[in-house]
Amino acid sequence: MAKRDYYEILGVTNSSTEQEIKKAYRQMALKYHPDKNPDNKEAEDKFKEAAEAYDVLSNPQKKAKYDQFGHAGVGNQGFEGGNVNMDDIFQNFGDIFGGQHPFESFFGGGQSTGGRRYVNKGTNLRIKVKLTLQEIANGVEKKIKVNKLIACKVCAGSGADKGSSFQKCKTCQGSGQIRKITNTILGQMQTTSTCPTCNGEGQTIINRCKQCAGSGVEKGEELITFNIPPGVAEGMQLSLSGKGNAAERGGIPGDLIIAIEEMEDPQLQRDGDNLLYELALNMADATLGCSVEIPTIDGKAKIKIEPGTQSGKVVRLKGKGLPPVNGYQKGDLLVHINIWTPQSLSQEEKAMMEKLKESPNFKPNPGKRDKGFFDRMRDSFR
Repeated sequence: MAKRDYYEILGVTNSSTEQEIKKAYRQMALKYHPDKNPDNKEAEDKFKEAAEAYDVLSNPQKKAKYDQFGHAGVGNQGFEGGNVNMDDIFQNFGDIFGGQHPFESFFGGGQSTGGRRYVNKGTNLRIKVKLTLQEIANGVEKKIKVNKLIACKVCAGSGADKGSSFQKCKTCQGSGQIRKITNTILGQMQTTSTCPTCNGEGQTIINRCKQCAGSGVEKGEELITFNIPPGVAEGMQLSLSGKGNAAERGGIPGDLIIAIEEMEDPQLQRDGDNLLYELALNMADATLGCSVEIPTIDGKAKIKIEPGTQSGKVVRLKGKGLPPVNGYQKGDLLVHINIWTPQSLSQEEKAMMEKLKESPNFKPNPGKRDKGFFDRMRDSFR
């Protein structure tokens, strides 16, 4: 299921101010807070959805990337709302509530009305995707079959046998926590720990599913479709929220981390947003000038070689490189010219060369300095 638009989630627009976005998130958090909506999975999902939307829209850098590329632009930078429990959200967004824990700021006391239950979290998965230069230049949609833990098909991820149900944990009375009060010389001290009976879930299964032994998950596979934006580079990572391993008993699934690898191109070499091409010219073409066809990302292009072109000259084709992942202006295609010297000649060719080398036009001028020579030499040893 595709993610909803972050602006739509919070009910704001891309021109809303920081304070308007903050106010909208606070209203959403209050409305769908778990203590206000106990045992309401839909409210819990909307609470986490709002937290993820606020994290992106409240951050100028993330917001700019989201405005440009949508979810793909912030996939590996946004708040991983689909892979955290409630305490993680509260810790990351405590500033919204004046530094207080939201259970206290919402309801004015130290006790939660419904108790905090532990939410199972699925583990993240990591895959590598190899891209050609053409795919990097234009962006691409990929479909990959991933082996992972999925929700049990028999119990639909609940962990309960057919016809069975859950009951409130008798040890913690559904809170998921055990509170213990100890008398000390400083007075009474209260400690809280996870309930050992239900592992913090607040409920237990009456009869476990035989297919998954009550875990709610089993091994399976999923065909996942995702878009990679133009301009990505080797080592970058994208994150697909909720596409990792399923969590036990209907918890929050992990994320799918996509690591980018670049395939070597047989003709073009990448240098940041620029592309490099080595063009070998014979002495006659370099001397007389010619028109040469070279490869580009978009196909073929012709460039003009001026008469008397020297080895080491670089011809720049503006805008024929790669787009930056965070911008609009493309890089350039740099064509580096090398003059090819023949290694074997016929007797007739040797005679022609002997005659030509005596011509003053074929003798280099020692007094004329090539200003770009040392720069090219320095760059070649980097």
